[in-house]
Amino acid sequence: MSGAALLIEEDDPILETDFAVEMVRQMRAIDSYGTYDDWPVSKILEPFVLTKEMRREIPVVGDPDEITLARVKAFYNAIATMIEKECGKMAVPMLNLSHEGFGRAIITVGKLVVMDKVLRDVHRFGFPSLSKMKDEVDKLLSVALEIVGKYSEVAGL
Repeated sequence: MSGAALLIEEDDPILETDFAVEMVRQMRAIDSYGTYDDWPVSKILEPFVLTKEMRREIPVVGDPDEITLARVKAFYNAIATMIEKECGKMAVPMLNLSHEGFGRAIITVGKLVVMDKVLRDVHRFGFPSLSKMKDEVDKLLSVALEIVGKYSEVAGL
């Protein structure tokens, strides 16, 4: 993966967004040994970018490793934190995955389910580019916030 450093440029404007800042915060939170302390933001977020060529190298059938599972959890934790910042109510992510990498990610606010995403092939979790990942987050965030706004009484329970 020597060419992987070129996947995310150090001066990419997306790295300055709230989304990227929160993703880095989540990734550093799971880094109990302080490995990421001296890493630039682009290197910390690099594992989330999986080009078509990189995806082709990963077998279609496989079990996700602990590092990949931690990355998936960090991704949905970041989304929950962003929902919480926007609506002011606690958002809780829940991940249920089989050992084969199939399952579901849910985020609740109060008694309200604001995000429900079916997960498949988690061992191949990643996005074609950082901007595609941000687009996905923006889409999930806007839908979740719309649901909280529409059903604020349930979200307050």
